[in-house]
Order: sequence, then C-alpha cells, then structure tokens
Amino acid sequence: MEKILIIDDDFNNRDILRIRLERAGYQVLEAENGDDGLNIASKENINLIILDVMMPKKDGWLVCKMLKDNAKTQEIPVIILTARSLPIDELRSLECGADGYVPKPIDHILLLKNVEELLKKHKTV
Repeated sequence: MEKILIIDDDFNNRDILRIRLERAGYQVLEAENGDDGLNIASKENINLIILDVMMPKKDGWLVCKMLKDNAKTQEIPVIILTARSLPIDELRSLECGADGYVPKPIDHILLLKNVEELLKKHKTV
C-alpha cells in the first residue's frame, strides 16, 4: 500500500484529504508544518507528498526545495496545493522541484488522478 504524506497547517484540509486518500486505498501520514513534514519524509518510506504552500515559518516552496535537495527525499514526488493560482505561482512551484500543482479549491477527482499518475510514473523509473 502506497504511503502519502500530507503537509498542511490547516487541520480541516488535512482531514478532508486524508479521508479521500484513505477511501482511494492509500495509507496517509500527516504533518502540520514543514519541519515535521521534512522529519517524517526522511524517516518513513513515503511514496508521495501533498504539500500546502501557505504555512507559517517555512512555506511549501521552501519545504519542497529542501525535500528535493536532500538525497533521502529527492525522489519522492511532490504535489503542491495552493490558493495562489497565478501563473507565476505555478512556475515557482515547478522551479522548487514540484512534480505537480493543484490550485484550491481542490478538485478531488483531479488531485486523485495526479496522485495515481505520479505514483505510476515513479514506480517505473
């Protein structure tokens, strides 16, 4: 069973995502900030990370860059979730190393499709 880490400071967002992902057959871990997320990602066998951008202390772009700069976590696909939906925000997400970008409000069908595609792609790499 694939393990997905949700990093988001908003409990309600994490809860909704967790329920949807568990119903789709994934095991879900949660972190409420970037530091906890980085710690979990380096210790657990994570298959994919869903990462919110707007968080206190370390924003999602910095966390994504730190994940991609770390040899232990650089191969984990990262999907950025954000309420910021300008073209520059998507570009910034890709520049920090994100593998996917989903604007809020979340289209859960699109998110699950992105999750499936990234997991399939990274299994064959």
